[in-house]
Amino acid sequence: MKLNGVVPWGRTLEEYKLMFALSDADLSKKIVGCGDGPASFNAEMTELGYSVVSIDPVYQFSAEQIKQRVQETYEPVISQVKQNVNRYYWKNFSNADELGLARLAAMDKFLLDYETGAAAGRYLPQSLPSLELFDDQFELCVCSHLLFLYSEQLSLDFHLASIHELLRISPEVRIFPLLKLDCELSPYVEPVVQEFSSRGCNVEVRSVAYEFQKGGNQMLKINR
Repeated sequence: MKLNGVVPWGRTLEEYKLMFALSDADLSKKIVGCGDGPASFNAEMTELGYSVVSIDPVYQFSAEQIKQRVQETYEPVISQVKQNVNRYYWKNFSNADELGLARLAAMDKFLLDYETGAAAGRYLPQSLPSLELFDDQFELCVCSHLLFLYSEQLSLDFHLASIHELLRISPEVRIFPLLKLDCELSPYVEPVVQEFSSRGCNVEVRSVAYEFQKGGNQMLKINR
């Protein structure tokens, strides 16, 4: 869980549905969530009878360790949000404190499910760009707040290798958002589009009904 003003934990099923334009048919697919962290997406989907596996290196830690880390970073993260309120679109949350409380509530739901889910193989401690998963193990991959967002920290080569890997385990990959942490468009979007288009994939930048970072209302959809 990187420390930044985007608040990298505690996203809900409803947010995932909006970020990735997930239809009822999409929800019924075998889904893998990449970089899910302590989000309630998996717990909520499982409760509804859907199939989701979440991958994130943070799952190497216990529930208590994850909770402690979130508690340690909570105030600095929310403070950063407050210092950069003009970067965000305050529609779903009225202010940074409300955002923080919503994130913590979602994280609590994750924590209640975490040990059971880990034992069932729904939370896997793995990291891109190499995953210990089978070819076409899933029908849909959603990657939230990892690729493109951390373009300053992760190279173009990392992005290309990671997306190749995600397309190995799933025929369809959706990535959100396309912005960096500073709310500027990632310089890697165009090279990624060109790379996978040249390989015969159907690549589409698609607007979605979710926007928290200003201008961050697009996802990249790649089908091989």
